[in-house]
Amino acid sequence: MAKTFGAESTADEVLEGIDLSGKRVLVTGVSAGLGVETARSLAAHGATVVGTARDLTKARRALGEAFSQKAGNSPVDLVEMDLASLSSVRKAASDLIARAQRFDAIIANAGVMACPQGKTQDGFETQFGTNHLGHFVFVNRLVPLLNPGARIVTLSSAGHQRSDVDLDDPNFERTEYQPFTAYGRSKTANILYAVALDSRLKARGVRATSIHPGGIQTELGRHLTPGLIAQMKARLRSMTGTSAFKSVPQGSATSVWSGFVASADAVGGHYCEDCHVAEVNDDPTSRVGVRSYAVDLAHANDLWRKSEEMVGERFPL
Repeated sequence: MAKTFGAESTADEVLEGIDLSGKRVLVTGVSAGLGVETARSLAAHGATVVGTARDLTKARRALGEAFSQKAGNSPVDLVEMDLASLSSVRKAASDLIARAQRFDAIIANAGVMACPQGKTQDGFETQFGTNHLGHFVFVNRLVPLLNPGARIVTLSSAGHQRSDVDLDDPNFERTEYQPFTAYGRSKTANILYAVALDSRLKARGVRATSIHPGGIQTELGRHLTPGLIAQMKARLRSMTGTSAFKSVPQGSATSVWSGFVASADAVGGHYCEDCHVAEVNDDPTSRVGVRSYAVDLAHANDLWRKSEEMVGERFPL
């Protein structure tokens, strides 16, 4: 009988008994938090891991500590990439394509949260540009490297429940900027991207899914004030009955579960949380489940076209 996992499961528990030898996995954002733990757990179970990071020195140090090796040493092959710069994203993708080594999974883990209003190097609102558009270009360019049966996992968040995407004003040029509204938009975009990507790739045996890792205190929350953290805990308590954050190993569990344990047909095109596929839930008082606007294929295709327009590149996958 298949094992059942939940909110308290860790990545190592989910992968127990699974041999990933021969699998190549790409993980974005391996300089801290979930990215480091995801890379460590995958490598510990035999996978060859390639990781991206904006700051390679920081990534080497964090990975070296995670693997209990000297700083600067780890089994993870690093590629420099700044998701807030499309020139950096395209260079990283081109470098990987030039290597001509294929992948069995991509985990789009990197991101920013609730940061002050700003713009990426290309003029996009920081959170939408980094969390969505950077990954949109990077992952789409790497699709030719994916093996049949490969999976793409995009990290979203329950924060998507705060806001749908605004395709008429994605850069807050006419809308008052609110950090968590912008974060919500970007996390909804992560889900919609997986929905659209899955619909385009499933015929060739590649599936895409999105996940909520859970509430976790990592460097992702570097812009949060004590007051905002208190608000997050109060919201958690009112909607789930607990204000407890997950640990980083627990937060990494759903990424590896959806990428390597759950059946492809179960997770493909869906949103997962706590190591299960989430139900559609439009109850504004609930923090569990996925909002219907985030899994609507027509809406996902509209975002795809808008994203192509914004980055100036078409991806007829």
